[in-house]
Amino acid sequence: MVAQRNYSPHTVRAYRADIHAFLESYRGAPGSISPQVIRSYLATLMARGVGKRTIARKVSALRSFHRALCIQGSEDMNAANHVNLPKMDRKLPSFLTIDEMHELLKLPGTSTPLGMRDQAILEFLYATGTRVSECVALNVNDLDLRTFSIRIMGKGQKERVVLFGRRAANAVSDYLEQGRATLADVNEKALFVNRNGGRLTDRSVRRMLDRYIDQLAITKRISPHSIRHTFATHMLEGGADLRVVQELLGHASLSSTQIYTHTAREHLVRVYEAAHPRAHSNSMAE
Repeated sequence: MVAQRNYSPHTVRAYRADIHAFLESYRGAPGSISPQVIRSYLATLMARGVGKRTIARKVSALRSFHRALCIQGSEDMNAANHVNLPKMDRKLPSFLTIDEMHELLKLPGTSTPLGMRDQAILEFLYATGTRVSECVALNVNDLDLRTFSIRIMGKGQKERVVLFGRRAANAVSDYLEQGRATLADVNEKALFVNRNGGRLTDRSVRRMLDRYIDQLAITKRISPHSIRHTFATHMLEGGADLRVVQELLGHASLSSTQIYTHTAREHLVRVYEAAHPRAHSNSMAE
């Protein structure tokens, strides 16, 4: 089931936990599970305050589970397919303004190998919009500094080529020559390494990013993933085509990228109102 669907390790762990929790609650034979049983279980979770996104993930996990049972012949019908996913409230992504992002990029001290690494990671994430999980999976041979591009292995093992600018290239180049060279063993393949020379973990990068984000004098809630949102928003505000941004982000569906158009549209409205002499009724005499 997992191999056929190309689920990420994180999704596999979450689905296993969801299926286990459901079976612990049901305690009956898997083959006798009905849509009503699943709906009742989900209603209990919602009454406890479990969010819609978590409920949707649990339904997806149960659909995968019942699909496997059908393939094995243990079930004639996928009961979970008859359970509707909750209607999601699309939350607008949090992002940094250009000035805030510039302030964040100034924070790492580049006098140490780890500081050079942090600077390179921040510049790289902002320049490419890659996920933190994609960033830590990169190897040195994925990088091509001559063409300002890098090969990314995204969700579902889908490969894409992402571009970056000169500032990110310079930061990564400095890190490779002066930072990584003192940290990593000659046989280490990972692009970004920890203080012991091994591959950085997703959690380590998130902790590092959280530390720098906390130093910004802002009140809005920003997470490491917000840098990806910031990349997409700034690209659209700068006039990038939506499908180009979709390709760079590695989104399978255009609808996943369209959520960023709302914030970009707000930016256009602000620019228009500030620039056009008749944007406000009282701005010019009739």
